[in-house]
Amino acid sequence: MARRDWDDADDEGPASGTRALERAIQETRAVYRQADAAYAPYSCPASGECCQLSVTKRQPWLWLPEWELLKRSKPLPPARADGACPYLDAAGLRCTVYADRPFGCRTFFCQRIQGPARQPSEEVARLLLRLERISQRVMPSLQGPRPLLEWYAGVNIAPAREER
Repeated sequence: MARRDWDDADDEGPASGTRALERAIQETRAVYRQADAAYAPYSCPASGECCQLSVTKRQPWLWLPEWELLKRSKPLPPARADGACPYLDAAGLRCTVYADRPFGCRTFFCQRIQGPARQPSEEVARLLLRLERISQRVMPSLQGPRPLLEWYAGVNIAPAREER
């Protein structure tokens, strides 16, 4: 079966249940592929600076399907004492969920991006609208995206245990 990339013409009314969420996750991955293609001419220094959320006072905002995709990637890690993204590795340099990282992380919300002078803002706006529509179909009551750490705080995560 061929992989399908959805577009705005594919909008439907509200849906619920596991199948609707599965479809929303597939569509979110399609949006991510499109964002990756739009940002292919750009690069970042991969310093992990943008993942230092308490230092930058910035964090990615996620729609429900993005959060669901992150939760499925691997067990949720405990919150970090340094206020960095919980998905940042222990060395503070690499994303542990890179393949499923949120849209905001894919579109380089830091100032150290390298590439053409003009970022693909029209494509980003179109893809953000698509994420909104995908999310609204699954949960119409959700009025907007939420910051990563707000989603994270809503989940009960057991503290990390020290190994003996």
